[in-house]
Order: sequence, then C-alpha cells, then structure tokens
Amino acid sequence: MRPEVARIQQLAAEIMPGKRREVDLVLTALLARGHVLIEDVPGMGKTTLVRFVAKVFGLDCKRVQFTNDLLPADVLGVSVFRPQSQDFHFRPGPLFAEMVLADELNRAPPKTQSALLQAMEERMVSVEGIDHGLPALFTVMATQNPRGMVGTFPLPESQLDRFMMKMPMGGLPREAELALLAGPARREMLLHLEPLYRGEDLLRWQQEAATLHASPALLDYILRLLEESRRRPEGRGLSPRAGLDLVRASRACAWLAGRAHVTPEDVQDVFPVLAGHRLVAHEAGCTHEQLMARTLMESVPVV
Repeated sequence: MRPEVARIQQLAAEIMPGKRREVDLVLTALLARGHVLIEDVPGMGKTTLVRFVAKVFGLDCKRVQFTNDLLPADVLGVSVFRPQSQDFHFRPGPLFAEMVLADELNRAPPKTQSALLQAMEERMVSVEGIDHGLPALFTVMATQNPRGMVGTFPLPESQLDRFMMKMPMGGLPREAELALLAGPARREMLLHLEPLYRGEDLLRWQQEAATLHASPALLDYILRLLEESRRRPEGRGLSPRAGLDLVRASRACAWLAGRAHVTPEDVQDVFPVLAGHRLVAHEAGCTHEQLMARTLMESVPVV
C-alpha cells in the first residue's frame, strides 16, 4: 500500500472504525473518476463517509437533500433576470461543486433524478440551450434508501449505469461499534478535520493511475467477463461503458496497492461492486446484486 493511502486509512480508522473496505472502494472510484451509489438504511454512516473523503482532499462538497418536491432547477441552477443590465444571468446550483453529496437520491421523482444524467456522463450541463462546464474533479457520491422503503422511487437503468460502483455500508464489527459509542461525536471530528492532501494531488493521482499497464491478457480477461454476462438468460449483459469503468477501476486499485501494473486480482476486487447493479433487470439490493456478479466472475477462468 502506498504511504499516502496508509495515512488516509489510519485517519479513517479513527473517525469510521471498521470501514476500511468502504473507504478503499470510494478512493478507488475517485482515482478512476467514477461516481458512487451507497445504499443502506438510514444511520449507517453513508454521509459521514462521503464528507470524510471530501475533507481529506479539501474538496468543495455540496449536499443536496433529494425530496419528492425537489425540482431539476434546484439542482442545476437557474437564469435570473438582472434589471440593471436588462439580461439574464445564470446562477449555478449545488451541482457545480467538486463533490456532490446527493443524499437519498431515490426519494426524488424521476424528472429530478434525470437532471444528473448529462452531468455524470459529460461533466457539463445544458441549461436553456447553453452548456456549462463542471469542475475538473466533479464527482457524485449518492446515497439511497433500500428499495421498498416509504417514499422511494426506483432509479432508472440509464442512471444506475452511470454509477461506477454501487455498494452497501453494512454493519459494524462489535469492537468497532463499541469504539464508536465510546468515542467523541463523529460530526465534531469531521468539523475539525484538516485536509491531508489537495485537489491538485488527487488530479495527479488520477493521471498516474490512468497510465498503469494493463496487459493484453488482462484486457482479454475483462472482455470474457463482459461476454459471459451477455450470454446469461437472467438479467442483462454488461455494457461497453461497464467494461471501460472496470479497466479504470482496476488500474486505480493497482495504484492504491503501489503496483505499476494491473493484475486479475485487481479486477476481481472491484468487479462485484462495479457489475452487480448493472446485471439485474431491476434494483434488487446490494447483497443479491453482488452475489450475481461473484457467481458470474467465478465462471470465467483467468487464463
């Protein structure tokens, strides 16, 4: 593990004991320039995880609480008429941030959810026919309540496919939960947390990770995973976008481990959280989705 990553993990262990795996996955997605969807019941630390990562890199983080009365303009921004100059001025919405915490995304109606589609794919938005670029480090970290909870709308497949990863927070080991109960309030700890790195560091790491060597044999392994997913009668196959995401995430995983090349183990490490939500026809919950992904992965030999 790189010393920079070890430093982040050491700090994460103090603020979020028992969440090393989740921190690793979010860092992997950040390095791969991917968006993350975190699903679990309220109170499991989803928001704390996102705010922690934003604080570590000193990123401008804006939170949008998605509710059933939220409008697309509340997220994207709106043009405001200025009497002095007799023209319209675009006032950016909270989407114009380096990290956007889309809290309880599936509580908003589909029309508002769709406001994120162009931003997540192109890192720009079009308002009234004018394109507006988003920050270079623009990332959506969304949380959602499990399907079936009161007041939730299912995310469309087009939106799910734009999330590089979908993962649960999961419960805490007994020792970690005891440390959480005995320690200071995590909100206060985050409030006084000083950044370890800067946005420029994250940009440099992203560029370094993108150049790591992926051998033809490894790319063939990834392609065979994609092809096997498309042969299965249940669910749906993985798209080319999923394949590109898998290559980027595997490179990021290798970078975090301090290697200059990607291994099949890197692919296998990220495959369940990257492929699970793309394999099923409808949202089925993180556990079932990852089980399907693991079953598919086990059926494809590395060589």
